[in-house]
Amino acid sequence: MGHDRYIGGLRKLVETVREASGGRTKLFIQIIDFLAIRRRPTKENFFGRYLELDVAYRRRLGELLQDSTWECAEDQAIRERMLSLSEEQIAQLLRPRDLESYRFGYRERVTDLDRPHIRDLPAALPGLFADAAQRCAEAGFDGVELHFAHAYTMASFLSALNTRQDGYGGPRENRVRLPLEVYAAVRQKLPSSLVLGCRFLGDEVIGGGNRIEDAVYFGVAFAKAGFDYLSISKGGKFEDAKQPKVGAAAYPYTGPSGHECMPTTHIGPPGPFGRNVPLAAAIRRAVREAGFSSLVVTSGGISSFWQAEEILRRGEADLIGAARQSLADPDWFKKIRLGLGDQVRRCLFTNYCEGLDQAHKPVTCQLWDRLQLPDDGEIVRTADGRRWTAPAWRSNLANS
Repeated sequence: MGHDRYIGGLRKLVETVREASGGRTKLFIQIIDFLAIRRRPTKENFFGRYLELDVAYRRRLGELLQDSTWECAEDQAIRERMLSLSEEQIAQLLRPRDLESYRFGYRERVTDLDRPHIRDLPAALPGLFADAAQRCAEAGFDGVELHFAHAYTMASFLSALNTRQDGYGGPRENRVRLPLEVYAAVRQKLPSSLVLGCRFLGDEVIGGGNRIEDAVYFGVAFAKAGFDYLSISKGGKFEDAKQPKVGAAAYPYTGPSGHECMPTTHIGPPGPFGRNVPLAAAIRRAVREAGFSSLVVTSGGISSFWQAEEILRRGEADLIGAARQSLADPDWFKKIRLGLGDQVRRCLFTNYCEGLDQAHKPVTCQLWDRLQLPDDGEIVRTADGRRWTAPAWRSNLANS
């Protein structure tokens, strides 16, 4: 929602869903900010175009090759000589951030205060988020979720790795400052009838990152500020992402923290089912003990009605998020209400859908193409032949 030109299309989406659901389905939309990230470069492009040569690199090359004449050589000659270095020599030559850019692709951080647009984020972001929220209201959404989780900008401000020295980094009270300022700006512009929540991490799952103690502090601060709900997630960070192929960008769900964010059946004990519920439970308990009533949402490996009901009954959360299960079977809510739970298509938790998203392909479920159904009309398919929408569920099929 970064521009008014998106309002019309999203308004049509809202109206379509309202009509199809008879007004029962409520639509919320996430608002995010994302810092720049580049694809992993070829060796030729990195040394030929991207690496900024300075006096220090001339000296470092001379020391590495034990030849001081490189300190006064022409730039092109230096670049060509660097290009011929072995990977071991490159690791010795490059500064840590440049080595990361060479191996993973360049990535901005909220701590890059030498860059004016990064330094000025605290001044810019509250207004940008507020304007985006106002557009969401104009499009007709029922609520807005501010995305403070995973690898997005606001999550980086909350992170214990945020060492900014301008009052927006370091101690927890400084790291939560900008998210609270964003909330205040959004709440001021958003109609009071619209729900306003946020999504943040119960655990970053990276070295030196936030743990549940930090999340509890943030949860209470957010509830005190007035958020209607708090949606708790886990991990999904760049810091432990796998090295991408040349020409591809790093993806924050490929490392251990990403696996915790969207757990599969291959993850270790206690398995994927409800794996992240304890984080939400701890935050909800602290929020209630502090005297606040913001609802708490939990998610991650929740795929059955009994599982969701037990979480709610135990008071570990107030709301349940089940994205992958809802993709696998968009009708599972209706099937449960009708007592037809045995007909629910249960998510396999293989992250087939997430792999498509990573490859920038239309996101579908592998189960849609495995189901053998009588002719259900013309099937819309993706360019590679997959069903683009879930198979229709009919009551006559349910009763057959």
